[in-house]
Amino acid sequence: MSNIGYLLADTLNWREFACGWGAAFINVTVTYPINKLIFRQMLHGVKLHHAFHQLRGEGILFLYRGMLPPLCQKTFSLSIMFGVYEEVRSHLSERGFSTYTAKALGGLASGTTEAILMPFERIQTLLADGKYHDEYRNTLHAFKVLRNYGFGEYYRGLIPILFRNGPSNVGFFILRDEIQCRIPKHNNEIVRTTAEFFCGAMIGVVLSSIFFPLNVLKVAMQSKVGGPYENPFKVLLQVYRERGGKIRYIYHGVHTNCTRAFLSWGVMNTAYEHLKAIIY
Repeated sequence: MSNIGYLLADTLNWREFACGWGAAFINVTVTYPINKLIFRQMLHGVKLHHAFHQLRGEGILFLYRGMLPPLCQKTFSLSIMFGVYEEVRSHLSERGFSTYTAKALGGLASGTTEAILMPFERIQTLLADGKYHDEYRNTLHAFKVLRNYGFGEYYRGLIPILFRNGPSNVGFFILRDEIQCRIPKHNNEIVRTTAEFFCGAMIGVVLSSIFFPLNVLKVAMQSKVGGPYENPFKVLLQVYRERGGKIRYIYHGVHTNCTRAFLSWGVMNTAYEHLKAIIY
């Protein structure tokens, strides 16, 4: 049995799953307050200081309200992201696919697989929205109440998430490998850690900015409970009109989002590389 267990663990490459899980845990606990600030800007289309005053007015007890869903979602999501990507990429490479094709298909596969964890992201949206503070007491209560609207309610806003996850994963893995191949190797731990941080940080800023409108669309769709499932294009058009008919208003929060992405992806990439060095 021990030999079978070893073969299964080796086949599934559990190390990549474990590194992704640990990197996400560290990332979420550090960056959650910034994520919540950005969420309020996305939802209400307000500037940074207005969103900050909202959170400050609600008090410190509500600052980390809703962290459990993203903690669960992100830990498993990054575990899937790195684990599934490496499984698909390595198998395709062994079967003769070109390097970039294997990486692209691995990224698409991991991003699409991550979407099964969407209910956590859905609950996070409801708990982070101030208008639902009295309706949903905590994560478990929100899951129970949402169940009354049918299973499909957990996956409201699925389309923008699918369009975001797959392509962004492709971009991350390809850009990450390209940058790492061109960065000089250093034996100094501080220099190497700094390089790992900035590698992840810059990729995060670029990708999060490109896919920012999809996150705005996702938040707009997921901030509603019950009723018909709306056409994503119509929802985006509605948001565009509600914000004065200017595309730049769709990007309210993008500057804070870049700051969050810089810190979040930098922490995540650094944590992943350090955990990988320990586990391997």
